[in-house]
Amino acid sequence: MVSTQARTTKISPAVEKEVLPLENGDRLTRVEFERRYAAMPHLKKAELIEGVVYLPPAVRAKNHAQPHSDMLTWIGVYRALTRGVLSYDNATIRLDEDNDPQPDALLRIETKKGGRSSISTDDYIEGSPELVIEIAASSASYDLHDKKHVYRRHGIQEYIVWRSKDKAIDWFSLQEGAYVLIEPNEQGVLQSKVFPGLWLDAEAFISGDLGRVLDVLREGMNTPEHQTFVKTLSST
Repeated sequence: MVSTQARTTKISPAVEKEVLPLENGDRLTRVEFERRYAAMPHLKKAELIEGVVYLPPAVRAKNHAQPHSDMLTWIGVYRALTRGVLSYDNATIRLDEDNDPQPDALLRIETKKGGRSSISTDDYIEGSPELVIEIAASSASYDLHDKKHVYRRHGIQEYIVWRSKDKAIDWFSLQEGAYVLIEPNEQGVLQSKVFPGLWLDAEAFISGDLGRVLDVLREGMNTPEHQTFVKTLSST
């Protein structure tokens, strides 16, 4: 005789705790995205943009790794001589429930110095850093489309995109809710509107002349505007 009593299937703890891996195109909440990302320690970069998971391809040497390294050197020198400003490499930013971007580099002003972002208790950046940098393959990249719209909507004041295949650098400044390209001065130098003294010779950077890039940066940091900025940060 077969019992009509309902049977209860027991699920083993291993099955209950199983975390699915991240896959390109997954649609997830930020909480689920972070849970899966944390369960994949071998994965070095993943982003959640408008609720969609992006897993970048393998990093190429000349088109990504080299300009990435140079960008980190450039902002690292600025940070070293501008107390109250911090630089980061591949840090995840919690912007909202659908967006956890992981930009290639960024600069932010410390919270206690008036910055717009902070560090959470579990060590994530929360809020909008003042400057975000991405290394993109070309103008077709999502860095210049979906991600750019997210950064604009969240009030990130400046956004730099180095388009490696196009051999071009776009530096956007947020003005009245829209990103506007910063134009180079007569010497061909781009100048930040948020970080006084943060100057970039785009042509030198594109050609790989890091020495020239740093020389121009030092010129910017020797200006009265940068010195005033440093004093302002020191007094807050």
